[in-house]
Amino acid sequence: MAGPRRTPWVSRRISWLLLATLGVVGSAAVAHLRQPAATLVTPANFPALVYEVAKNQPNEATFELGRQLFYDPRLSSDGTVSCGSCHQQSRAFTDGQALALGVAGRRSARNTPALQNLGWHRSFMADGGVRGLELQALAPLTSPQEMNEPLADALAKLNADPEYRRRFAAIYGPGQIDTPQFLKALAQFTSALTSADSRYDKYVRHEPGGTLTAPEQRGLALFQQKCSGCHATDLFTDESFRNNGLDRTFPVDSGRAHISQQPTDAGRFRVPSLRNVARTAPYMHDGRFQTLPQVLDHYAHGVRPSRTLDPLLRQPDGRRGLPLTAQQQQELLAFLNTLTDNNLLTNPRFAPPLSAARNQPPVASVGR
Repeated sequence: MAGPRRTPWVSRRISWLLLATLGVVGSAAVAHLRQPAATLVTPANFPALVYEVAKNQPNEATFELGRQLFYDPRLSSDGTVSCGSCHQQSRAFTDGQALALGVAGRRSARNTPALQNLGWHRSFMADGGVRGLELQALAPLTSPQEMNEPLADALAKLNADPEYRRRFAAIYGPGQIDTPQFLKALAQFTSALTSADSRYDKYVRHEPGGTLTAPEQRGLALFQQKCSGCHATDLFTDESFRNNGLDRTFPVDSGRAHISQQPTDAGRFRVPSLRNVARTAPYMHDGRFQTLPQVLDHYAHGVRPSRTLDPLLRQPDGRRGLPLTAQQQQELLAFLNTLTDNNLLTNPRFAPPLSAARNQPPVASVGR
């Protein structure tokens, strides 16, 4: 979940939370899909990890504790919203709604981002206002539009629960459950949400099941030609902040400028990964597009001018956007569908544990 409200903790220096560079813990292609949580492996077609595992060494007990926390709605102010309420596994940990839905039916100002491959991110949220995977959890927890829970109150709830006290003590030693323990446990679960087992991944790694049809291969070639300037590497994002021509002005949400306070950042938002993009509708930071064809039509015909519009969307002949014929759009769609990773979407290790599932309010169905 991601709301644009700026909070004081965003800019504070908290040395034990900020994470630097993560050494590669292996290069086996998809070994992480079958390994226990104590092994965090970099897929062969991925760049090096960023998250620093040495300071939060994966282990099964902490992973399972983080999983329990992720799905526990008691951590919200009214006991109805967990991280998993907005980050649903079958939707690549999004929620299918234009704007995230928090406590008391409150709406965030932004669309719920997918949770996948977070160990490769240097900053988080659509405006990059959070640096460090562990620190990220504070944003939805404390946002009035989301879980609306002061950190001190969340810790009090954990310390009042004998089972949580037992599980934290078994990992971190006796004493009060504190902020670093809470955030590190959550990060053990979220850092494990690796998506690297799509048909595209098998194709580039020359693995069984990695065959692409002729239209999909043409779509891949088009993607490399027209889209990879922003959706770079096999993470399908360069982690930059760009204005992709959604609006001429930005009175409601200025994006990166909300954090940097620089006019040159107005309308710039994080380039999202396109992994599992067929499962993460609606699209854009405000969920304005319901379908992928609408997204491609925007780039082909709907890009609006503004002074911060990304240069890649300004053509030499003065036109804006990406020249795409109807056939090319269909081929791009065919390729984008090869990025769906059913292992991430169905792996029971990432589903709610039974104890948390009993506490979860029913998920509202959302039309497409």
